[in-house]
Amino acid sequence: MLLESIKLALRSIFRNALRSTLTLLGIVIGVAAVIAMVTIGNGATQKITADISKLGSNMLMVRPGAQTPGPPTNSDARSFNERDVDALRSGLNAVRGVTPSATKQGKVTFDAASLDVTITGTDTSYFTVQDWTTRLGQPLSEADVRAAANSCVVGQTIVTNLMPNLDPIGQTVRIGDMPCTVIGVLEAKGQSTFGTDQDATIIMPLRTFQRRIAGNTNISNISISANSADDIAPMQQTAIDILRETRHIGDGKEDDFSVRDLTQLAATFTSTSTLLTGLLGAVAGISLLVGGIGIMNIMLVSVTERTREIGIRLAIGATARQVLMQFLIEAVVLCFLGGAIGISLGLSLAALASHLMAFPFDPSYSIVVLAFGFSGLIGLIFGYFPARRAAQLDPIEALRHE
Repeated sequence: MLLESIKLALRSIFRNALRSTLTLLGIVIGVAAVIAMVTIGNGATQKITADISKLGSNMLMVRPGAQTPGPPTNSDARSFNERDVDALRSGLNAVRGVTPSATKQGKVTFDAASLDVTITGTDTSYFTVQDWTTRLGQPLSEADVRAAANSCVVGQTIVTNLMPNLDPIGQTVRIGDMPCTVIGVLEAKGQSTFGTDQDATIIMPLRTFQRRIAGNTNISNISISANSADDIAPMQQTAIDILRETRHIGDGKEDDFSVRDLTQLAATFTSTSTLLTGLLGAVAGISLLVGGIGIMNIMLVSVTERTREIGIRLAIGATARQVLMQFLIEAVVLCFLGGAIGISLGLSLAALASHLMAFPFDPSYSIVVLAFGFSGLIGLIFGYFPARRAAQLDPIEALRHE
């Protein structure tokens, strides 16, 4: 009986193909939007987490300027100096490393080609703290840092664009007017969450950077890497206490620096992404309800058009329950078809977005199953009233219907 009802439902759907297609659109769009939004949200969350982990593990970022929402700025804040760095190194326990750095945007030139890059001055601990290894050559040595040598480690983008067919080790590039010898090439990290190329970078000794590039002794960032995640919270408070003392910040006065826990930053980004995904999914789910109303409307029209057919079925022995099941199954089958098409469309859109925006394609199969089941539930809910109306028709009145 169930199989026969499904056959009748499919026959009715394909007999009115255009009307059925238009009716399906609400379900298709709703399911596709939910699947696409959730899948894109999952991929974006993974991308953000991966990018933050590339900055280093169990790490604190110390920057000049009071902590405010959004990206940290230090344009008007008092910069750090060597005394701040030394105080942190001597006062903190259970650390993998403490490394100062200063950065500036600049242009690197090799032969006739040039490229805009991020120039960073730092010391030997930078590579340990940032979990960044060299693919070729070697990182900065203590001798390079002490002597303020004109040595640099470059990112993969510089090698690819400026010296693609050469061995970069030992080559001399120019950073502004300063010649610099390449001693190492960093492992590639790719694009960051905010679309910047992390491999378009040059790393050199801090004193070289200060004397030849920046023209001052400012330190714009101090990175601290803890041995384990459990050490981060106490280390963060200790770092704040040390810096307040070295920077002579009195009781009751606000810090003129910020100490950010990258683990908390990652959690904040993840929770924000999850919230936005949920909100967008909820908005997309509204179209499922709109699609359900469309299903009910079309099923009511179908009942009116097929009143005589219903009367004949009732007259030759069909029960009201059988008629109700026929129209209810027709509504459910229609919604399941829309759900299946919507899932395929949603996953395709999410895969395309993942490719174009360079983040992981991470479909949630539980959401796929839930969306498919919910589309069937929409058919049951919104198909019941038209099916009940068909089942309650009087056979004699139905046979008289023109």
